[in-house]
Amino acid sequence: MRVPLSWLREYVDLPAGETGRDVQAKLVAAGLEVETVEQLGAGLKGPLVVGQVLAIEELEGFKKPIRYCQVDVGRANGTGEPQNIVCGARNFRVGDKVVVVLPGAELPGGFAISARKTYGKVSEGMICSASELGMSDDHDGIIVLPPEHEAGSDAIELLELVDEVLDIAVTPDRGYCLSMRGIARETAIAYELPLRDPALLDVPAPNSHGYPVKVADPIGCDRFTARTVTGLDPEAHSPIWLQRRLQKAGMRPVSLAVDITNYVMLELGQPLHAYDRSRVNGAIGVRRAEPGEKLTTLDGTQRVLDGEDLVITDESGPIGLAGVMGGANTEIADATADPGTGQMVGTTEVVIEAAHFAPVSVARTARRHKLSSEASRRFERGVDPQAASAAAQRTVDLLVLLAGGTAEVGVTEIIAPSAPHTITLPADHPDKVAGVHYGRETVVRRLQQIGCDVYGADDLTVTVPSWRPDLTDPNDLAEEVIRLEGYENLPSTLPLPPAGRGLTERQRLHRRVGRALAGAGYVEALNYPFIGEEVLDQFGLAADDPRRDVVRLVNPLSDAEPALRTTLLPGLLGALRRNHGRGEHDLALFETGLVFRATGDEPPAAVLPVDRRPTDEQIAALDAALPHQPRRAAAVLAGDREQAGWWGKGTPVSWADAVEAGRIVAREAGVELIVRQDQQDPWHPGRCAALLAVVDGEEILVGNAGELHPRVTKALGLPERTCAMEIELDRLERAGTGRVEAPHVSTFPVATQDIALVVGASVPAAEVETALREGAGELLESLRLFDVFTGEQLGEGKKSLAYALRFRAPDRTLTAEEIAASRDAAVAAAADRTGATLRGA
Repeated sequence: MRVPLSWLREYVDLPAGETGRDVQAKLVAAGLEVETVEQLGAGLKGPLVVGQVLAIEELEGFKKPIRYCQVDVGRANGTGEPQNIVCGARNFRVGDKVVVVLPGAELPGGFAISARKTYGKVSEGMICSASELGMSDDHDGIIVLPPEHEAGSDAIELLELVDEVLDIAVTPDRGYCLSMRGIARETAIAYELPLRDPALLDVPAPNSHGYPVKVADPIGCDRFTARTVTGLDPEAHSPIWLQRRLQKAGMRPVSLAVDITNYVMLELGQPLHAYDRSRVNGAIGVRRAEPGEKLTTLDGTQRVLDGEDLVITDESGPIGLAGVMGGANTEIADATADPGTGQMVGTTEVVIEAAHFAPVSVARTARRHKLSSEASRRFERGVDPQAASAAAQRTVDLLVLLAGGTAEVGVTEIIAPSAPHTITLPADHPDKVAGVHYGRETVVRRLQQIGCDVYGADDLTVTVPSWRPDLTDPNDLAEEVIRLEGYENLPSTLPLPPAGRGLTERQRLHRRVGRALAGAGYVEALNYPFIGEEVLDQFGLAADDPRRDVVRLVNPLSDAEPALRTTLLPGLLGALRRNHGRGEHDLALFETGLVFRATGDEPPAAVLPVDRRPTDEQIAALDAALPHQPRRAAAVLAGDREQAGWWGKGTPVSWADAVEAGRIVAREAGVELIVRQDQQDPWHPGRCAALLAVVDGEEILVGNAGELHPRVTKALGLPERTCAMEIELDRLERAGTGRVEAPHVSTFPVATQDIALVVGASVPAAEVETALREGAGELLESLRLFDVFTGEQLGEGKKSLAYALRFRAPDRTLTAEEIAASRDAAVAAAADRTGATLRGA
């Protein structure tokens, strides 16, 4: 909504020195979005005057028609002599009044005017068009003024070229601000000044002599006012002040009758339509369209109507889309010369429509036909139904004043019965919402300022004004009090959490895992939880793989990713591929989050009511309809783990690094993982590890880690030897010991023993390690596999595993006998469980 400051001053007596920037600050503080303040006429310097064309000489011999004009500018040039001006426009003639800028002036944009020779003549100024003065974008000819203006008078004041225009972005809940009346009300409240309401007019009572109207759909149209004006002068034009106000508000002047309806719409916010009465066939009606009916709208487009469209009709059929756009067959005719008599003929009788249409109906019609108009914008957001009769009266008054018409005594007004909307509000409700003490008097005063009727003491009964359909409940009223008292006056206070509530153990584990992986050099990469089934094919998943049982979205953000993820790897691998493609080759990324695993047994979700809080049973039913959502952690690696340099060669990432990432995660849950060889897509079958944990004495699979299958890396466009790990945090939490305790640091010396065990090639190192731990007992502090050897001297199907065992007691220095006993017990346990023998024994 564009609001000229000069127009706004008609309704509110702003202080004399108040600028557009000052008004902007006040309105922004009141909650309106004033985007810009446009300075009209900035850089314009006179003299800019009214001139009368005395003579025109046509210059020949040029590529385009050129005219050499003598123009009377009165005493504005200091001599009283006519100005000689070269002009290329053709839309004026001798005797016309035009706008002349004289030498020494400057037009907007820094265009200085001086006398100069052109087309063989000296041009002493310029005859101006609307675009040259910044009035509009109209380049078709110069401005021709009405004849009553005196030559030499100031055109800057006449054309209202200097002004300030506030450009306000009106939000959907503030439809009343799409009018000067609404903005003036907000301005008056902001400045604590009285408002001159333009809708306070003397309106005659409805009678039986008005134009006949039949409303068949009182829900779609609950109010319809019709007035008739006859005897209009077809040659009457919109006065300059009317044209300029429309232009400043962003509308183009068309004809007097149309300009008046647009002006009243801008002034009062009530869209109107004027019908040429000679073209209306019988009574005007309001009904739903018959499917397949056709209507040619004012934009010249023939539209096939839908059964839900609300239309205005006469006896011939539809003549307009209600609240959107009128029909071409009843539009106001432009004045034209009669070929026989030469007299100007045009529309001399009009029927004025001021109606109130249902916002939803208008919005759907406008979207259905892709036809947004100034009228539909207002009806969609809510129009004051009580303003219809005042708007019709204002239109009639202007037609009588400016077009010489006569208002007929007939007044048609059809009103569907409705009661005003009332809201019960505790007087201290705004205080509780804002956390500020306003008091009853302030609450009542602010609500009365926006037009509410307020009664009561502790509990207020508030009758909402007709122009505020957005006020529907107590919180809406509280918001009005708060914004008018000033959002900047609200204290910044943080809510105090209830005592005894903190992070759950699940949340703590989630955070510890993130910190641990970040500390290990991984970078967190958060991804959208959406996937397409194509990536599951690229992973090579079997048809019966449970990861293919995806949950599909009804309204996905992208058609390429219509399902919720069942694994974290697609998003992470996509991030790795993008970074690798942009020159980052040594990558270690991780993510923690939910995956969505449907079981197929979920009941359909019920649609919950919106007018009250759901019951506990309804919330439980909604939860039951959700898929299983385990929390997981995943990591992907590519490139070098240690970069090459002067110190030596780099170390590329391997499956072991992915396994170690799983161990890092498990340690945060207090779990020691069991690692075994596995075959699981999308990992390489010979370089895939199963990560297991013990829950209630039973080993369960918690994740997988290793190198991705070459087929997968090729399909996804990933670097060779890319590795990945994915582990389920919820299962780790069940297997864990809860809070991880810091290890006790002994002050006594450590004893190190190295052993090499020969086992079968198929025996997992993890089983040997488990046996060694159990056999060594409490004195074993740690063990590390530092060498794996195979060779002919060991025999076929054998391998040697070399371990470094560290023994330490917390309270004493170990003796050689204790160390030897623990080592021998560890070897014996490994021999008993895995068939291991000491190498060289």
